[in-house]
Amino acid sequence: MQHEADPKSAATPGRRPDDETGEVASRVRAVVEAAGCSQREFARRIVMDPSKLSRSLSGTRRFTVAELARIADAGEVDPGWLLGSRAPETQPDSGIPTETGTGTDTDAGGRGPGGTDRQPRGLAGATGPAGPTASGGPATAPAAPPSAGRPLQIVRETVRLIAERGFHAVRVADIATACATSTAAIHYHFPGRAELLEASVRWCMDEDTASRAARIREAGAEDAAAELRELIALQTPRSEQQRRQWRVWLDLWAEAARSTAIGRLHVDYYRQWRTTVAEVIRRGIAQGVFRPVDPEFAALRLTALIDGLATQVLASTPDDPDGTGPDAMHEALLAYVSAELAPPTAGTTAPVTAEATTTTPVTAEAATTTPAAAASPAPAPAPAPTD
Repeated sequence: MQHEADPKSAATPGRRPDDETGEVASRVRAVVEAAGCSQREFARRIVMDPSKLSRSLSGTRRFTVAELARIADAGEVDPGWLLGSRAPETQPDSGIPTETGTGTDTDAGGRGPGGTDRQPRGLAGATGPAGPTASGGPATAPAAPPSAGRPLQIVRETVRLIAERGFHAVRVADIATACATSTAAIHYHFPGRAELLEASVRWCMDEDTASRAARIREAGAEDAAAELRELIALQTPRSEQQRRQWRVWLDLWAEAARSTAIGRLHVDYYRQWRTTVAEVIRRGIAQGVFRPVDPEFAALRLTALIDGLATQVLASTPDDPDGTGPDAMHEALLAYVSAELAPPTAGTTAPVTAEATTTTPVTAEAATTTPAAAASPAPAPAPAPTD
């Protein structure tokens, strides 16, 4: 038996509707299965932590109204059906309820193109169907959201604005204007700035990981050394897009120092990034293109160097002769790899590693011996004089 959604819960995107019977989780599971993708991929589409989606589906965590809104958008279903407040018409072949309207977008009043109320009751009235837009002007027709849906459009525009202005200078009204929708529609998908920033961080992580994997596949690196060079090239901010991504990361680093949630995402991302670099180094050691080193320690040093040099590049103007440019950063990183990882050639020795720095303690007796005495044997006694 379907239960009615609490109007107060529905009106607050951050609240979690009751789901004691598991009906909401069951409906979401049906939407995920109908999407024809993995659970992890579906979580990426709705900009949600995969572990949170898994726990919500298993019943150990309840979905928030905002999460259900994003799920409804991605699955093109009626959010009222997910909440148990409506039972719309279903497609005969799938059994998944379809929206009454003709599309999946949300206009300035929180209504779909066909006039259906896309938001839980109580949210749509925040601005009214003919209310003002985020900029304060008259309501205008919204721009069509990308095929991925309105939530991803909101996140992408948020990331773009963060790169241009910095996170704390971006208002929800700015994001609504960029998406040609209302602030109510933004809050419908992301209740507050904290949730929106967390979703933006997660999206940036996913995009960065996917672009690295695609770059390696396209390059067809012949060995681990070539693969590491590709990773370095990808991290060097040459293009405007690369510089924009790095500017976003700088903002996220600052926020990670103040926010526990963002800090956890930051730690998870860097653990994955260092693991990726360490695995490349480990393969290079096995292939003989890198000298035997501690892969994790080498990855820690290399990724730290990348971050430090990229920060210097972003702080420099292209025409500043005293600044650090992308070419200098790229050359410095390749020189570091050559000095620290490349196999030693004949007549050279490997650099000192972390393990090699631990030496046998010097005893008190040895400490009193002069270097010259330690390095040379004692002279032979002079022959006795003869008559």
